[in-house]
Amino acid sequence: MRHPAPHIITEGGSQYRLGTLEGRCIQYDFEKILAYLDVKGRLLFGKKFRIYKEDHEILYKLCNYQVKNWGTCKKLGIDPKKGILLSGPVGCGKTSLMRLIRYITPHFTPYDLIPARNISFAFNHIGYSIIEQYGDHRFYCFDDLGVEPMGRHYGKDCNVMGEILLSRHELYLNHRVKTHATTNLNAQELEERYGNRVRSRMRELFNLIGFDKGSRDKRK
Repeated sequence: MRHPAPHIITEGGSQYRLGTLEGRCIQYDFEKILAYLDVKGRLLFGKKFRIYKEDHEILYKLCNYQVKNWGTCKKLGIDPKKGILLSGPVGCGKTSLMRLIRYITPHFTPYDLIPARNISFAFNHIGYSIIEQYGDHRFYCFDDLGVEPMGRHYGKDCNVMGEILLSRHELYLNHRVKTHATTNLNAQELEERYGNRVRSRMRELFNLIGFDKGSRDKRK
């Protein structure tokens, strides 16, 4: 779908201008993006949703990545060709932010957000075809990576998400297909969960963006 003015988004009869169109390039305004995300967040998650000032630094990185601001991403140490691994403690807002930032770029291919536990449960029912299913060229964000149960099909155990990450790594190398994820685990815990082989490929697959360990639980 072609968007003649992708920097102007309409929600509920109101227009939100996220920046200015200069030729074929959009000069985004971070403050205007924040204002739009605050509105969109309430529409998606309810009236209690808000953008917290303490999260502006994380959002600045995510938004510059999402709009492919190459210059700023380079300064931030972010590679726009890779996916995002957003880490942080339970309830800090990882899932909400990954759901939200898709909406600031309606002219880009969106990613589907899939709970990792749902994939593991699906494996228990239908087996290895679920791994093949996520080896396609679509963009995904695997939510709550690392806390999903081990898969078990006809008596055989399988580290389902570990296998999927390996196949997504091949897709990234060969076709630049992006994969995103959220996780509550740190690097050591991810390696314990998936092994060194998968962890090393995750370094190639993802930009790591992390909330502070002390980030509050916004669900309370």
